[in-house]
Amino acid sequence: MATVDTTTPVARPPEMSGNPVRRVVGDFVDEWRGRGKFPPGHTDFSWVRTHQIAHDPLPLLLDAYEEFGPIFSLRLLHSRVVFMLGPEANHFVTVGHPENFHWRESSFGDLIPLLGDGLLTVDEDYHDRARAIMMPAFHREQIAAMTEAMTIEADQAIVALPVDEVVDIYEWMRNLAMRIAMRALLGLDPDEAGKGAAAAEHFERALGYYGIDFGLRLLRGPGSPWRKLVSSREVLDEIVFGEIARRRAHPDPGRRDILSLLAAARGAGGEEFSDREIRDQLMTLMFAGHDTSTSTLTFMLHELARHPEVTRRLHEEQDRVLGGGSPTALQLEKEMPYLDTVLDEVLRLYPPAWIGPRRAIREYEFGGYTVPRGAYVNYCSWASHRLPEVFPEPEAFIPERFTRERKAALPRGAYVPFGGGSRICIGKRFGQTEVKLVATKLLQRLRIDALPGRTMTIRQMPTLSPKGGLRMRVSPRS
Repeated sequence: MATVDTTTPVARPPEMSGNPVRRVVGDFVDEWRGRGKFPPGHTDFSWVRTHQIAHDPLPLLLDAYEEFGPIFSLRLLHSRVVFMLGPEANHFVTVGHPENFHWRESSFGDLIPLLGDGLLTVDEDYHDRARAIMMPAFHREQIAAMTEAMTIEADQAIVALPVDEVVDIYEWMRNLAMRIAMRALLGLDPDEAGKGAAAAEHFERALGYYGIDFGLRLLRGPGSPWRKLVSSREVLDEIVFGEIARRRAHPDPGRRDILSLLAAARGAGGEEFSDREIRDQLMTLMFAGHDTSTSTLTFMLHELARHPEVTRRLHEEQDRVLGGGSPTALQLEKEMPYLDTVLDEVLRLYPPAWIGPRRAIREYEFGGYTVPRGAYVNYCSWASHRLPEVFPEPEAFIPERFTRERKAALPRGAYVPFGGGSRICIGKRFGQTEVKLVATKLLQRLRIDALPGRTMTIRQMPTLSPKGGLRMRVSPRS
C-alpha cells in the first residue's frame, strides 16, 4: 500500500446540494451529455422497475445479467443507472480502476445530512488522509482491547434472553450492537440516560430516515422524516461534541474506545483531526457497523436453524478450542476456522452493504461498452455472489466453499462483502470479531430454532435485513 502524505493540508470536500429539484435537473443534464454512450439495457421509464429495485432487486439484476451480460443500464425513477456484475466488474470498480469513480456524488451523498464528511462520503486526498490517521485505531491490538467491552455486553444480553420463549432475534441483536457501539466506539455507558442511552435512541431515530421510501425523504415540512432526522442529529451532536471536548481536556491513554483514540490520533507531521472530523468519522463508523453486525448475526442464526449439521460442527469446534470459556480475539481470528467459513458463507448470501454506488468522474470502457462521465454506476455484491458460474448451487448454504484453499482459488473480485482495494471497509475486523464473539457465546449456552411455517423476507434499506424482524424460539443448549 502506498504511503499517504498526511502532512500536506487538503481541501475539504465540496458541499453537496440538498435541493432535490436541482439534483434531478443535474441528472438530466449529465445524461443528455452522455447520450449514445450508455451500455444497453432497459431504459424506458417504469414505476414497476423503480419499485422493484427498492423492494426486490435480486431477480431484476440477475435477469438483466443473463440478458445483457456483466454491464447494463436500467432506468430508475428519472435516472439511467449502470450496473456492473461479476468478478471482473467488481475488481474493475474496487481495485483495478477506482480512479474512475467518486462516492460522494453517488447515492452515498444522501448520507451526508447524518454522517457529514466521513469515510463513506469523501474521495481522493481527503479520504486517504483521514483513513491513514484512523488506521491505527483499528489495528489488531486495539480490536483485542475492545473485545472486553463486547464480551461484557454479550454476556448480559444472553443472560437476559427469556428461555423457552419466542424472541425477535433481529431486535435483540440490534439493541446489543448499539450497546457495543456506545462502549467501543463512543466510550459511553449505554445505561446513562443523559449520554449513552440518549445517543443510542437518537442515532436509531436518525437512522430510520434511511429506511423509508425515497419519495418520503424529499419532504421537508414540519413533522416530516427529514425534520425528525435533523432534530435527532442536533441531540447527537451535542453529546458527541461534548465528549470530544472532555477527552481533549482530560486525555487518558488508558481509554481504548474509538472516540478517545481519534482525539489522540496524529498524522505523520503531528496534525490532528478537528472536532468536526472526529464527529463525522464516528457517525460513519456507527452507521457502517451497527446495522451490518445486527443483520449478519441474525442471518447466521437463521441459516444455522435450517442446517443443524453446521451447528453441530460449530459446537464441536468451540468445545474443543474454548472448553466452555470466553473466546479471545486471537482465538476467534486464528483458532476457529470453521466459524470463519460459516461467517463467509453468510456474508456471501446476505452481504449487508449489498450495493456499491459510485458516480463516474471520467468516461471509461468496460466489457466492450463506453460509460460516460457523470453516469451513476453500481456494482452489487448480493447479485454477484449468486452467479452460478462462480458459486455453484448459489442459493445453497455451503460453508465448505470457503475453506482456505477454495477461497484462495476464487477469481479476483468474486467475493466482495466488504468492498475492496484502498476503500475496503476499515471496520471489517471489528465487525467480524463482534459477530463471531456473539454467535459463539450464544451457541455455548442456548439453542435458537426457527418457528414452524415462518418465512423470511429481506428488505434492502439501508442495509440487508429481515423485514419485520426475525422471531425465533430460544431454548437451553442440550
